[in-house]
Amino acid sequence: MSNKVMITGMGAVSPIGSNVADSFKSAIDGVCGIDKATYFDAEFTGITAAGEVKDFDPSQYISKREAKRMARFTQLAMVAAMQAWEESGMGNSGFNADRVGVMLGSGMGGLGIICEQYDEMKEGGARCVSSLFIPKAIINTTAGLIAIRLGLHGPCLSVVTACSSGADAIGQAYYAVKEGRLDAVLVGGAESTMIDLAVQGFHQMQALSEQTDPKKASIPFDKDRDGFVMSEGSAFLLLESEAHAKKRGAKPLGQIAGYVQTCDAYHITAPTPDGEYAAKAMALVMKEAGIDKKDVGYINAHGTSTPLNDVSESGAIERCFGDYAKNLLVSSTKSMTGHMLGAAGAFEAVITMCALNLGIAPPTVGLETEAEGCNLDYVKGKAKKMDTQYAISNSFGFGGHNSCILLKKIDD
Repeated sequence: MSNKVMITGMGAVSPIGSNVADSFKSAIDGVCGIDKATYFDAEFTGITAAGEVKDFDPSQYISKREAKRMARFTQLAMVAAMQAWEESGMGNSGFNADRVGVMLGSGMGGLGIICEQYDEMKEGGARCVSSLFIPKAIINTTAGLIAIRLGLHGPCLSVVTACSSGADAIGQAYYAVKEGRLDAVLVGGAESTMIDLAVQGFHQMQALSEQTDPKKASIPFDKDRDGFVMSEGSAFLLLESEAHAKKRGAKPLGQIAGYVQTCDAYHITAPTPDGEYAAKAMALVMKEAGIDKKDVGYINAHGTSTPLNDVSESGAIERCFGDYAKNLLVSSTKSMTGHMLGAAGAFEAVITMCALNLGIAPPTVGLETEAEGCNLDYVKGKAKKMDTQYAISNSFGFGGHNSCILLKKIDD
């Protein structure tokens, strides 16, 4: 069995918006959500910029008592998941809960809780460790809490593939629905680990921008880029088979037309310089959907603003699309949000779907002069209108993960 996999609900909480509509409006308006860091010690770490979710209020979906029992990344996930669930209308449709699953991608989960509880133990002794420490820290609890809230008895899974975790969670959900194993999956990514330890860990790898002006810290594809900006957020989608959506009268927002992951098998953190296997992932995802490269009009790039990633990804796109690459619109929304790590792939899939539906590609803000090896149309500075039915969302992760999601606009 091979089902079409439709998107019937989306939710998001990000540094540029408290929901999908606000986040996408900010994206096309070129609003930068990166600011001075307040969650971690900028003087101690030497890193001053961060993409924080400001004025986050989960009270619509989470009570104060519940919030105290959840890590911040879980709170973000719960809000985004409930937004997607509500938009889908699934809760009022008499669905079979045994055939609806929950899947979550997160790269680092409750690392902040681990650090907090370690300090508590060292300062106050063994008995000071909270009984909620483990449930709050482990990644899979978040998916479990969403399933508990909604009474969903299908597979409840967590995916950890570094910065491609959110995309790979969507990929696993896509296969489950496509193959007929499930009617629907509530799937997404969540991350919030802007703490001294995590920041310094990335800093020691020379992965983070040391720029003191937050608006110039995340500038993908620019010759002056010097690393990515840590950020937080969450995004969820309700994926559903076309037949199930039709049966309950749901109107699809779009389609997941394909998903492929490859592995560089090259280096634990660096991508292959020529982008060979990132290019292969893009080629394979188009082959899976049975489309030609000229059917794709937009790519939401992984675009981290690191010296290695941006050149490798640009080269991969040229390698995959050949001469047609110059006709593609390619942009990085990380120029506005920073890098949400394990949540990035899910959030960027949501933004890509919005871009397709409204026919406008969000810009790469802050980009002034393209770096050597970056030869594409990066939607520099301002959004551009586009007319295409297909777009690709790229997500790459430490470990050599290359994950590509192909999204399709639904015919009116």
